[in-house]
Amino acid sequence: MATKISSGDSRTRSSVSIIIVVGLCCFFYLLGAWQRSGFGKGDSIALEMTAKSGSECSIIPNLNFDTHHSSDSGIIDDSESKVSELKPCDDRYIDYTPCQDQSRAMTFPRENMNYRERHCPPQEEKLHCLIPAPKGYVTPFRWPKSRDFVPYANAPYKSLTVEKAIQNWIQYEGNVFRFPGGGTQFPQGADKYIDQLAAVIPIKNGTVRTALDTGCGVASWGAYLWKRNVIAMSFAPRDSHEAQVQFALERGVPAVIGVLGTIKMPYPSSAFDMAHCSRCLIPWGANDGMYMMEVDRVLRPGGYWVLSGPPINWKNNYRSWQRPKEELQEEQRKIEEIAKLLCWEKKSQKGEMAIWQKSLNADSCRSRQDNSQATFCKSSNPDDIWYKKMEACITPYTNSNNDKVKAFPERLYAVPPRIARGSVPGVSVEMYEDDNKQWKKHVNAYKRINKIIDSGRYRNIMDMNAGLGGFAAALQSPKLWVMNVVPTLAKKNTLGVIYERGLIGIYHDWCEAFSTYPRTYDLIHANGVFSLYKDRCDFEDILVEMDRILRPEGAVIIRDEVDVLMKVKKIIEGMRWDTKLTDHEDGPLVPEKILVAVKQYWVAGENNSTSSN
Repeated sequence: MATKISSGDSRTRSSVSIIIVVGLCCFFYLLGAWQRSGFGKGDSIALEMTAKSGSECSIIPNLNFDTHHSSDSGIIDDSESKVSELKPCDDRYIDYTPCQDQSRAMTFPRENMNYRERHCPPQEEKLHCLIPAPKGYVTPFRWPKSRDFVPYANAPYKSLTVEKAIQNWIQYEGNVFRFPGGGTQFPQGADKYIDQLAAVIPIKNGTVRTALDTGCGVASWGAYLWKRNVIAMSFAPRDSHEAQVQFALERGVPAVIGVLGTIKMPYPSSAFDMAHCSRCLIPWGANDGMYMMEVDRVLRPGGYWVLSGPPINWKNNYRSWQRPKEELQEEQRKIEEIAKLLCWEKKSQKGEMAIWQKSLNADSCRSRQDNSQATFCKSSNPDDIWYKKMEACITPYTNSNNDKVKAFPERLYAVPPRIARGSVPGVSVEMYEDDNKQWKKHVNAYKRINKIIDSGRYRNIMDMNAGLGGFAAALQSPKLWVMNVVPTLAKKNTLGVIYERGLIGIYHDWCEAFSTYPRTYDLIHANGVFSLYKDRCDFEDILVEMDRILRPEGAVIIRDEVDVLMKVKKIIEGMRWDTKLTDHEDGPLVPEKILVAVKQYWVAGENNSTSSN
């Protein structure tokens, strides 16, 4: 009997042991799943912030994205201006461009425009203050009105209205500048000029989508190409033509401060369908054709180069240009000689305009180049350009040059040739397609947060870490454009892919200032930027630069890991931004969060105390 009782107890204890073991297994399985979900990696901090700022994290009811200082506004009410730990800069810095500062520029050699290139301040000379807007600053007009009118208060410089009066660049009328659409080579208007180009270049059918305008002036050529579904990257130096790039961006036209000098342009090879120079004063025949060779590097096979103005048709114009005909004749001879060396076929010369087309592939050109003792670039990577010296050498054709892109807009979501042939390590066709789906999802979430994101309120948009261009593609609209920035630190060089999609962009290192004027972007998107740079440069420097280029009442969307965002948010609390932290669209358990912000309106000369009231 005793034996039976002992046996029953044993079985009972065995059953309890099994239950305990199974229970522990289930507990640790659930714990592991919870940890893999990401919760616990700082999410408690985010949820605490959410609890403090509102019961619903995915909706932002108290962040106002509307502009209150348009050109129709009355007296500016700044009574609620919050004080920041980052003080306002002195008023003399209103149009400060750190890497194109005029006083610093004059200390560099003038040869080959070196002094007009990027020369950034060392760390100890960087400003740690917020750039003020000029008095009377208003939100620019919406596109397409902005193409023709810019509020005078936003860029109060009249010199071009006098200097370029007969060329129809710009006119001053009351409290606005008016842009009639003229240019040095098209005083009758850019539309008629583009019609002449379209008689030779297939602009209408979407074959030509991306264009480069060298020495762009106020970018009227790019402004009028827009309605033909062509997007132009325009650049010009910060020089005696005061504020020309600033005017371009105020008009809502893509532009950067830049020059053809001694370093390579910050664009990938085979990027542009068309390049253009309208009396841009670039010495194309100088330095053994180095500048034409650099244009050839960034021009797609089959792309077009347009040159209008001197020395084209010098026989009929040397007197009006007030230049010796022998000098002009030699200049054109050199250009024609270099064009042949590059295997560009001259398609047209009419009046003061000449158009060449780059060969589609190496086979049609190899014999000519072999027989001419052409110098080919030795670099195995034609996209390795950041601060690299420009050379008088020809970028070799590769197998990629036989790839053709679709006509736009089909091109936007078609598989880019660089991805199709596996030229971007780690990016397959499937990954590209998944990335597009992901960014459509992200952008839909942004639109729920900021309901006016695609209303026309934001014209000039920047993506600070563009990846494959999915953000810009998901936003695609005639109301806006996106400057897709691929950081030089990015693990994958994707800028060529972005251009193959019919979008534009630029290489940049966010440890330095961007090549633009203050207050030139309406919306800035930063996906993973701070995680990328957390061991490279100060977060405050990046945020101060973002503030410099963001318009008053402009918006910011920062997507990053929550622990990184908390550090960013702490700095932003010392700036004049209104912010709110929100969850990832997939819910609070995802460690990636979204920080949205609106820059407050304030201008130079106001009472900029540091009170928090």
